[in-house]
Amino acid sequence: MVKNYHHFLFCYILFLFSITSSNAQINTNNIEIIRDNYGVPHIFSKTDAELAYGLAWAHAEDDFETIQKAFLAGNNLLSKLLGIKGAGADFLTQFIGSDELINDLYESKISIEYKKIVEAYSQGINRFAELNPDKVLIKELFPLNPKKLLKYAQLQLFVSSEGDYWITKILKNDLKYQVVDQSNNIYSNEETRGSNVFGFNSSMTKDGNTYLAINTHQPLDGPVSWYEAHLSSEEGTNILGALFAGSPHVLIGANENIAWSHTVNRPDKTDVFALEMHPKFKKKYRVDENYYDLEEHKANIYIKVLGIPIKIKRKYYKSIYGPTLKNNSGYYSIRTPSLFEIRGMEQWWRMGKAKNFTEFYNILKMNSLPGYNIGYADKNDTIFYISNGLIPKRKDGYDWKNVVPGNTKNTLWTETYKTEELPQVLQPKSGYFYNANHSPFLSTSKNENPKKNSFSKNMGFETYDNNRSIRLYKLIEEKKELDYNDFKKIKYDNYLPNPLSYSWMDINALFDIDPNKYPEISNILIQIQKWDRKADADSYGAGAYAIFYLKLRKYYSQLPEPKIFPKTFLIEALKETKKHMLKFFGKEKVQLGEFQKLVRGSKEIPIFGLRDVITAMSSVPYKKGKTRVTAGESYIELIKFTKDGPEIESVVSYGSSDNPDSHHFDDQMELYSLFKTKKMSLKKEKVLLNAKKIYNPK
Repeated sequence: MVKNYHHFLFCYILFLFSITSSNAQINTNNIEIIRDNYGVPHIFSKTDAELAYGLAWAHAEDDFETIQKAFLAGNNLLSKLLGIKGAGADFLTQFIGSDELINDLYESKISIEYKKIVEAYSQGINRFAELNPDKVLIKELFPLNPKKLLKYAQLQLFVSSEGDYWITKILKNDLKYQVVDQSNNIYSNEETRGSNVFGFNSSMTKDGNTYLAINTHQPLDGPVSWYEAHLSSEEGTNILGALFAGSPHVLIGANENIAWSHTVNRPDKTDVFALEMHPKFKKKYRVDENYYDLEEHKANIYIKVLGIPIKIKRKYYKSIYGPTLKNNSGYYSIRTPSLFEIRGMEQWWRMGKAKNFTEFYNILKMNSLPGYNIGYADKNDTIFYISNGLIPKRKDGYDWKNVVPGNTKNTLWTETYKTEELPQVLQPKSGYFYNANHSPFLSTSKNENPKKNSFSKNMGFETYDNNRSIRLYKLIEEKKELDYNDFKKIKYDNYLPNPLSYSWMDINALFDIDPNKYPEISNILIQIQKWDRKADADSYGAGAYAIFYLKLRKYYSQLPEPKIFPKTFLIEALKETKKHMLKFFGKEKVQLGEFQKLVRGSKEIPIFGLRDVITAMSSVPYKKGKTRVTAGESYIELIKFTKDGPEIESVVSYGSSDNPDSHHFDDQMELYSLFKTKKMSLKKEKVLLNAKKIYNPK
């Protein structure tokens, strides 16, 4: 008895020591946060773990609310804050089983090195919450820990695999797949999530340097808007880039040796299986010659009644294929590789520490990111593109884009393609690559593109072009070589191509309508037809087109696939455009910047851009007949690798802080609206020259 007690006491002391030693590894005196002229945090430390703590602190200073909402969503607590508005996220995180998955795999799959990162980040958030209890939204979230952090990442990666898309279709009993470019679909319920990335090596550049354009198109605010940071430690990390709320490190950016960015891609990453239920016994389904029991689960979500959260339960199920839902037609299971992989965040962290292409490519072989195109450049003059993703190895004979039978193990895939088996381009002789959410088989010069026939149709890769990709290709191919100014002109090009090539609709009949036959709308029609197709804020043609484009919404759902607009619909939309102009602006000529605004708090300025130009913008109704931009051009980082190291410039749409009382709430808006950037550096001595505040986190 005494011996057992001493053994217990010894183990307990060891346990306490492990806790205190874990906390002791974060010495905040080793963490220096330098805020520059624009409030961007440059964080310097001895260890990578200390960097994560410092990042957590700095980001919490700037936007603690969004960070909390992200983690609430990933830990089925968002409905406690938002009621029914948060119920969808709470259901989703329970439906995909992230709690069980991460509990099962965390110890064995996450490396010791990365555990230190997520532990330190959690400590930083917890310390901020401890010192700012009035800013805590839901106490139950705290203390944050690594598993809670990874649960939110799991939710986001499931969504990026279009798992939520299929859940919605199952619940609506609408199971036919629709081929649309959702990255810029004006009629999608989601905000624009697209992006451009392109790079040039010395085969193309006049100065022999290597260029990369990071040009993301994300929501300008909220949990998947970008936050800029510079992270530098004595353990080899020195990276400047951007991340989402809740990320313990940079997700896209540049270090001293390499740079990379992502764009959204849409290979077929997720499958839906129709279960064959037993004719007599409930919740039994047949697979080949055997029947299995369908597991029943209940998700806890909250609705608010008179401001009080009331818990309700929603049923879902699980089969051998994956999490399962019931609708009026039957039971349907969802299966996607992100349901089995938890190392995505760790892969991003390792990518940020890579020193050359070989290291970077070997990290990609972790095969932990479920999707995203990757565009890459480095100081060794290497450029590289890959349509990355976890894509199942499926058997032939099934329509994998739509619902497949869930009554045979022939459809129960268990493997994914390796990195080496995906479409990619390395060091093309053309000297360039580009991607704008279009086909990976159109990534560089025509004779160097990945060959579509070399890849299984079951992989479901995109085969379409869009306005941005067509325009990028034209601008690049026009030049045998270019300088850095040419590179920036391509990045900030603001034209739609002729003819238009939206991947989700065809409205080119608009340009064949004779204005003389429709005098009522001739002024509007002529403005659009004679428009130079440049989406500048001071353009009248762009203004007319933007309003007209908005008016097309009501007609879109009335059209069968493919969405080819007849002249009758176009004419009606033009009539509504005229009415809108007269009602809200009192004239028939309206500049784009009069109609479309960049808005932050009380600040409102005219803004460039339309959907699917290179400088893409997505807007929603605002006030007095105007729209405000909510997504599109977001984080921009331009990198030139020279013999003296990378030269970097960047800009975000608003500012580094979400605090309306901060000067940095909106101090980059003018730069952004004028196609300007701010010079950035990875060198501490240069950062110190522009330092406005230097301090240690608490």
